[in-house]
Amino acid sequence: MSDRTVLHVKGRVLVGPEDVRDELWAVDGRITYERPPGDALTVTGWALPGLVDAHCHVGLDQHGPVPDEVSEKQALTDRDAGTLLVRDAGSPSDTRWIDDREDLPKIIRAGRHIARTRRYIRNYAHEIEPGDLVAYVAREARRGDGWVKLVGDWIDRGAGDLAPCWPRGEVEAAIAEAHRLGARVTAHCFAEDSLRDLVEAGIDCIEHATGLTEDTIPLFAERGVAIVPTLVNIATFPHMADGGEAKFPDWAAHMRRLYERRYDTVRSAYDAGVPVFVGTDAGGSLAHGLVAAEVAELVKAGIPALDALSATAWGARAWLGRPALEEGAPADLVVYDQDPRADVRVLAAPSRIVLNGRVVG
Repeated sequence: MSDRTVLHVKGRVLVGPEDVRDELWAVDGRITYERPPGDALTVTGWALPGLVDAHCHVGLDQHGPVPDEVSEKQALTDRDAGTLLVRDAGSPSDTRWIDDREDLPKIIRAGRHIARTRRYIRNYAHEIEPGDLVAYVAREARRGDGWVKLVGDWIDRGAGDLAPCWPRGEVEAAIAEAHRLGARVTAHCFAEDSLRDLVEAGIDCIEHATGLTEDTIPLFAERGVAIVPTLVNIATFPHMADGGEAKFPDWAAHMRRLYERRYDTVRSAYDAGVPVFVGTDAGGSLAHGLVAAEVAELVKAGIPALDALSATAWGARAWLGRPALEEGAPADLVVYDQDPRADVRVLAAPSRIVLNGRVVG
């Protein structure tokens, strides 16, 4: 054993939704449930695995890529809110340097967004035509950490409304290529029309998923396609609609309809057995550090509190292939003064944040 400080976490350790233990230790940055010799720094409370934000953009703001010092501030803001694992759902910045920082959250990258030409936010994505989709998906699959991010729909200025970005054949070929390379594929989708093609083409996840209907929800459930609703972002739809109404009235009306039914959409998906995970969409126009607010939004939508908690803790980590509070896992955990299972609003006030076995906040 090194001379690194041993950490003792005691109180109620939420190893799983129903697996509650009295204590754990962190030795050399790893969890153990066997008492080590010697003294330890003790932290007391209710301990959860480090929270997951499964749709977050470190290295991005509303204008595009940001300097490293801004990326650092974004990552620190997420960390201090309890988010210790991020699935970065598309960023034009190279944030690999964060991997060398033991005080910053761990990041699973999806490379850079892949969008149709002039069909996404400027400076965010590779903007390409369908004939290049397979090649770009292969490129981002190799550059990412097991995920690729497509822009599945966006406003079509000619139609004046949201419309799918990719033909079915190109999507099928691109997803097959990503899977061949060992990557999963997710897609930004607000509207209804792109969903069936994407799911039948083999996609693994849909971001936002506000366009789910009674026709497509069973398909998602049957195929096990997850959704990350980003309800704290969907809350901005009315403002977005107000800004674009004069030029695109059909789009604005559509965005308002999607917003108005957002809670019903999420609850219907959950009730049908669609996997639902927590994501905030931080890093575009939205602030970082909103993970607790997103969990509360899922509860408001009608998802039971324990399942909403799992969507940012045990369940989210299992879905992403990362450990929680198992023996030998990295000691990444958040401690609270009260039981977050009883009231998810507790997540907004962590008392201690432990990353790689060290108290960092």
